[in-house]
Amino acid sequence: MSYAVVGFSSPPPNPSLPSSINSLQKQDGDTAEQIQLEDKHPTLPGYKWRLVIAYDGTKFSGWQYQQSPPTIQCIVEKTLTRITKLEREELCFVGASRTDTGVHAWGQFQVAHFVTPFNYHSLESIHAALNGLLPSDIRVREISSVLPEFHARFSAESKIYHYKIYNDTIMDPFQRLYAYHNAYRLNTVAMREAAKYFIGKHDFSAFVNASRNDISPDPLKHIFRFDVIEMGVLLQLEVEGSGFLYRQVRNMVGLLLQVGREAVPPDIVPHILATRDRKELAKYALCAPPHGLCLMSVKYNKDILQPPPGCPASSFGMHYCLSKCKLPFY
Repeated sequence: MSYAVVGFSSPPPNPSLPSSINSLQKQDGDTAEQIQLEDKHPTLPGYKWRLVIAYDGTKFSGWQYQQSPPTIQCIVEKTLTRITKLEREELCFVGASRTDTGVHAWGQFQVAHFVTPFNYHSLESIHAALNGLLPSDIRVREISSVLPEFHARFSAESKIYHYKIYNDTIMDPFQRLYAYHNAYRLNTVAMREAAKYFIGKHDFSAFVNASRNDISPDPLKHIFRFDVIEMGVLLQLEVEGSGFLYRQVRNMVGLLLQVGREAVPPDIVPHILATRDRKELAKYALCAPPHGLCLMSVKYNKDILQPPPGCPASSFGMHYCLSKCKLPFY
């Protein structure tokens, strides 16, 4: 039986790292150069700082560092080097998740860390300086000090992504940058049934796109939940997992859209998973467009987020107020 496809408008373990880190090291696919940079620690005693970043990914070529076209990591890193007067290699700036071109970060946002050889007495000034120099579509929501063991990527216990679908005949122009427009009437019951097949630990080789950055990424991922939520004409797909392969979420959404259009049955999911072949998925569905996808949250164990002694309090931004106006009497 054939189905029509509807179109759309980690590295080897490091013995110097704890085993808990090595178990997560392959989760997103890395280049050898990137791993060497991310695993680098300052030779002198240093301080580690956690950033919580929100961004509209419309104008950027994803998160991972490249200078042209610009990426989120590149712009934030250049701003940090300007403020701290440190080189890129000294900062060791790392993000928790490498969002793709056009993908956004909302909710509890993207988490990243950097290191400095010096301490700060207060984080409010550097926080204000960062947001003063960054473009308006990138905001640092929080800066905090963290233990040396904290790693934005490897310490993450789970990540939550949302994918928004505007399911109506005419697209709301105010949603066009943040939701995928689907004019076909979707069978949400069938989509929920299909989404349940993704839950659990599976080999997601059939749902990963090839990337030049991949070095034998671990295809085994644990999906904790996959919810299909109706909010009027807006359909929100929420997926939480231990980690995700390159374009895995968008490929899963693409297949669920085909199930919702009743082009394929819900039990096509375990069939494709069992093949472990990306070409099999391509027979039934295309990768969903990036602009409907948002990184909503990166979860960590609370113990790893404890600030070390002698470091300043977290900064959530300053509220400004006018001092009492004193007018001369006439």
